[in-house]
Parts: sequence; C-alpha cells; structure tokens
Amino acid sequence: MNNYPEIDNNIIKQHGISSDEYTTIVNILGRKPNFVELGIFSVMWSEHCSYKSSIKWLKTFPRSGGRLLVGAGEENAGLVDFTDDLAVCFKIESHNHPSAVEPYEGAATGVGGIMRDIFTMGARPIASMNSLRFGELDNNPRNRFLLEHVVEGIADYGNCLGIPVVGGEVVVESVYSGNPLINAMSLGIVNKNNVVSATAEGEGNPVFIVGSKTGRDGIHGATFASEELSEETESQRSNVQVGDPFTEKLLLEATLELSKKDWLVGVQDMGAAGITCSCSEMSAKGKSGIYIDLNKVPRRENNMNAYEIMLSESQERMLVVIKKGFEKELCDIFSKWELDCTEVGHVTSDQKLTVVENGEIVACIPSEELVLGGGA
Repeated sequence: MNNYPEIDNNIIKQHGISSDEYTTIVNILGRKPNFVELGIFSVMWSEHCSYKSSIKWLKTFPRSGGRLLVGAGEENAGLVDFTDDLAVCFKIESHNHPSAVEPYEGAATGVGGIMRDIFTMGARPIASMNSLRFGELDNNPRNRFLLEHVVEGIADYGNCLGIPVVGGEVVVESVYSGNPLINAMSLGIVNKNNVVSATAEGEGNPVFIVGSKTGRDGIHGATFASEELSEETESQRSNVQVGDPFTEKLLLEATLELSKKDWLVGVQDMGAAGITCSCSEMSAKGKSGIYIDLNKVPRRENNMNAYEIMLSESQERMLVVIKKGFEKELCDIFSKWELDCTEVGHVTSDQKLTVVENGEIVACIPSEELVLGGGA
C-alpha cells in the first residue's frame, strides 16, 4: 500500500474520530483499520453524513404521511404525490462552513449538490429558493463580503442551469458574524413512472462513474463541514469543492434521458464523501456490496492515491448501476452529452464496500456499518 502515515492517536483525532468510535471500528473490522479505511470511516461517520449528534432530534419530526412516496431520508430527495401522473421532488441542504471559507464556491456547490439530488431521482428541477443568515454588515467588511459572494454564487449556478431562484430570505444578526448559515432548496417535477432509486443490487451488475473526472478538491469536505469554525478555518480552502454548472447542465439532461430506461438500476450523486458515500449508501440500501477498482476511475490530476480518490468531493459526478448487458446503451447516452462514462466496478452479494488499487485490496468494510454506524 502507499506510504501513508502510521495511525496513532493524533491521526485518529485529526480524522474527527473519538476513542470509542475507533474501538467500534476495530470491532467491526476484527482488526485495526488502515489509513484509507480510517479516512472512509471518518467521512461517513462525520456529522455532515451521519447526523450522529442530531439524528435523535430529527427522528422526532414526522417522517411519513399519506402523500409521501418515499420515507424521510430513504432517497436522495423527498417525494410528494402531486397529481395522477406527477410527483414533486425537493431537497434542502446547508453549506455553512464551505461558504464561510469560500463564499462563492461554497454557496454555488451547495446549489449544485441539491440540484443533482433532484435529477438523480428522475425529476427536472424547476425552481430554487434560499434562506440565509449573516452577521452585521455595518463596519464589518468580512460579513458584507460573505453576503455579496454567497448571493452571487447561488445566482450564478442557478442561472447557468436555467433554473430560477423564485424566492428567499436574508436575516442579519450579530450572532452570525463570520459564521453564516447558507440553506438552499431545490424543487423538481417527475413522472411517477420514471422515479429513480439510489440503490445498487443484482450481483454482477456493472457500476459506472459518470460526469466529471475526479480531482483533489473537496477532500475531507464532509469532515470539515462537521467541525467548529476556528482561526485555522481559513487555511482549509482545499476542503471546499469547485463547481462547474455548465457540466452539470449536460449531466442533468443525460440523467433525465437515462431515467426513462428500464435497464437502469440506481443512481446517486457523489456529494459529501464522494465515491465513498455513493458506493456505501447505494449498496447498503440494496443489501448488496460494491467492488471498485480505483485504477479505472477517471481523474484529472496525476499521482492521486486511494485515500484522495475515495475522499474527493469533486463536483458533477454520479454513480450509476445498470443491468448487465446494457453497457453500450449507457455509454451512448453520456457520449451524446460529451460526458465521461466509465465502468469502475460491479455489484457483489457480500454486503461490503471493497476497494482495490493496483490489484491490492486497500479497503474492505461492511456497507451498512458505514451508513448506520455513526449514529444514524
């Protein structure tokens, strides 16, 4: 394996993992994790991905109802029955820490992420909204800078996609000084016959990465988004993803075309925790496993190691699972839209996320433990 740092208490702490959590990880694996596995657990068990400190409160809210077509938290976005043929799909997400460090990209990629959550379900986004909180603007150039660039990032990304911002709110209070709250919402419409699930099932079915190539931007973004802001936050700009709305527009159209195919098994956006999250969540939902060969992952930077590839949060990427035998049909769709479409692995029946690099297994973890082990 690569020349990774030796795991010690300091490395464990840097990954945001408590001593009790580390003990749990050792018990799950039946051995000590390697550096790549520690990184995978770190992002999947972060507050941003697992809601480990807030899930008990979230579970007190209503999670079912007569018009809900999917249960709360079961898919990429919510889905509500609307007419005989149509359903309303919606997603709300915060991008607070990224926006505090890089307000334009932080806010823009927050919008891009929820748009992908909408169209990965087969729905066409038609509108967006936002709810923003900033510190006092008078005599505080930083707060004004944050406001101006957050608003610009939200508007620019939506405009490039041709999706209007139809409303929103801005509240200014001293308590938000230097620590803005950036909440974005997207809404879409889908024919109920074309709803797509974020699942991986069917042993031997191929797994593809579609959209953009993988780079080093956003590595450990999920862990960063779960930390307290501090004086060191300004140095963590590399944890903030960089968006490309023009690529997302192509990805949107290609995905909506794909959603109508009966050989499609599942799709999930690579948002927080990137390849790690999409592989583990899709396989856990399908009660299956996923085998990924990192040598096949398209990348835009040289000499990326397994840790960087698995934790990258490069934008405008999605994981797609289809029925075996329809590989050419899938690639034809994404080729038409001038997007990468690369087979990187397959579905297994062992309920594990298995990651291989240069023929060597660099990570092997039960998918369900990654998804539920952080407290979710």
